[in-house]
Amino acid sequence: MFKIGEFSKLTQVSVRMLRYYEQAGLLKPAEIDHYTGYRYYDSLQIPLLNQIIYLRDCGFTVAEIAATLDHRQEGIILQKLAEKRKEIKANIEAEEKKLLKIQMAEDGLLEQKEPLHYQIGIKSIPSYPVLSLRRIIPDYYAEGNLWMELSAFARENNVEISSETFSIYHDLEYKESDVDVELCVQVKTFGKNADPFIYRKTEAVPHMAYTMVYGEFTNIAGAFLSFADWLQKNEQYQMLGTSRQIVHRGPWNEEKPDQYLVEIQIPVSEN
Repeated sequence: MFKIGEFSKLTQVSVRMLRYYEQAGLLKPAEIDHYTGYRYYDSLQIPLLNQIIYLRDCGFTVAEIAATLDHRQEGIILQKLAEKRKEIKANIEAEEKKLLKIQMAEDGLLEQKEPLHYQIGIKSIPSYPVLSLRRIIPDYYAEGNLWMELSAFARENNVEISSETFSIYHDLEYKESDVDVELCVQVKTFGKNADPFIYRKTEAVPHMAYTMVYGEFTNIAGAFLSFADWLQKNEQYQMLGTSRQIVHRGPWNEEKPDQYLVEIQIPVSEN
C-alpha cells in the first residue's frame, strides 16, 4: 500500500488530481485510516488510473469517464471511443468553418472589395413533373450528400431524368440546423413511389423573383442582401412561400469555384 504522495510520484499524477478523482467517484483510495485520515492506494489500482487518464486525454468529461467505467466491457469502451471520435471531428469541422469565415473577413478588409450587386428579375415558373427527395438535414452543407442519394436511387431504378434540377427550401426562415430541403429532378414519366423518393408535380409560381449568382457559393449571401434591397425599393412585391435554388454550374461540372453559376428564386405576390 502506498501513501497518496508516494502513489502520486509513482503514477506521475498530482495529489490534487487524485483527490479530484476521489471526489468524482472515479478512483477511491483502497483504504483510509480512520484515525489519521491518511489515504492509501494499491498498485492494482494503477491500470484503472491509466484508463481514467487515457479517457481524459481523449477529451472525455468526468461524467463521460464515469459512465464508460461503469461498463468496462471492451465493446462498450470501443463504442464510447468511436462516439468521442465523431464528436471531435464535428468540432474540428465547425472550427474549420470559423477559420474560413475569419479568412474571408480578413481578405475582404485587406482588399476592400466593393459589394456585389445582383440584377433581380421576375418570371413565371410552371408546374414540373419531378422525382423528389425531401428530408431534414443537419445544415445547408449537407445538401450534397442528399443529391448523391437521389442520383443513386435514379441510377439503381433506371429512372430517366433530365439535367433540370432544383432545390426547394421549405423553411420560411434561415436555419442554422435541421434544414427542411426538397431536391427535385424533372422526369418525363412518373414511376412507383419508394418513400422517401416521391413522384409529384411542383406548384406553379406566377411571380418568381430571381437572380444569378456567379462565383463561389459564399456569394449567395450577398445575393439575398440584394433581394432585401430590391424588395425594399419595390414595395408592390411581398415575399411568398418557399425559395428555390438551381445550381447550373457547380462542383460536379465545373472545376473552378469562381466559374460556378447559381440561380436563386424567391416567390413573390404582387399587390
